[in-house]
Amino acid sequence: MKRILSIDGGGIRGIIPGMILVALEEKIQRATKNPSARLTDYFDFFAGTSTGGILLSILLCPDDQNPSKQKYTTKQALDIYLQHGVEIFSARPWRRFLNKFGLLSELYDATILEKVLKSYLGDKKLSELLRPCIITAYDIELRKNHLFRQQKAISHGDSRDFYLKDVCRATSAAPTYFSVAEIFSLAKTRYPLVDGGVFAHNPSLSALLEVIKSYKSYKIDDIWILSLGTGLSKISYKYEDFKKKRAISIGPALVDIMSSSSAESTDYFLKQLFRSVNEKSNYIRIEPSNLSSIDPSMDAATKTNIQKIVSLADKLVSENEELLDEIVKDLIRDKKNKENESVWNFLKR
Repeated sequence: MKRILSIDGGGIRGIIPGMILVALEEKIQRATKNPSARLTDYFDFFAGTSTGGILLSILLCPDDQNPSKQKYTTKQALDIYLQHGVEIFSARPWRRFLNKFGLLSELYDATILEKVLKSYLGDKKLSELLRPCIITAYDIELRKNHLFRQQKAISHGDSRDFYLKDVCRATSAAPTYFSVAEIFSLAKTRYPLVDGGVFAHNPSLSALLEVIKSYKSYKIDDIWILSLGTGLSKISYKYEDFKKKRAISIGPALVDIMSSSSAESTDYFLKQLFRSVNEKSNYIRIEPSNLSSIDPSMDAATKTNIQKIVSLADKLVSENEELLDEIVKDLIRDKKNKENESVWNFLKR
């Protein structure tokens, strides 16, 4: 069984999957009686879009002194939102004023985000991540999906390798919020990229296809996915309002509609796919069903709203306590079986 952890985009709502990750890691530590146990050791493959790509990059980032160990815990990964969320999504009044009238193409100064990413990831490379993964983006000039693949970065060298800070900048370049990310591979090939949420807000399906392609012996019923969402905005947009507003001013609304529809479609396709092979329990989706208690905008990073998102995420963890316990049991049992099988295969040589 190949186990995939997939995390959606959603801006500041990345706090929600972040807190689920913290809960899972703490449960694993208690169940194994090992305070050093790390959640990432219990999955085989990872996928992230936008805020999910940032979370995964931090979690899979190697330690400076011991490159075989991860540098950050799940709590430290979550802190990028709790400690820097307000800073990342802060815009001076003049930027908001100009953006409102279509005189700026993006609302936020990307240099602030880049500074925060640099503080976490330094000059670490995609190839140095501790586990196989994909992080999504979209190439606006070639008009095609772009997947940052850790395995390709290892096998193809500089032509497919990137600095992690650039990967995160690209996957989170949400249109109208941040400018297009013009980044370069280590071989100096140029890539103009925007947020992967334009095609894979929920990157689970991309991860499934990647695992089937990479591990050719694995079929769909040999794959198990834990997909963590940030919640779907149910804001209703009126025809009259859209008709009256300037095109640039409805950009955030279009991003919201596009992201929600993409995530809903992927969730539906995967549920149908696993049902078709009688393995519907192999796809688990956890996300809040109602965002009415918070401001659901991906950039609503005021201190008050962050506190509300934390409360919502805590409620989600509580509501899924039994499910999370079952997931942890399965992860621990599967890891032990794989270790025993590995030892047995070694002894048979």
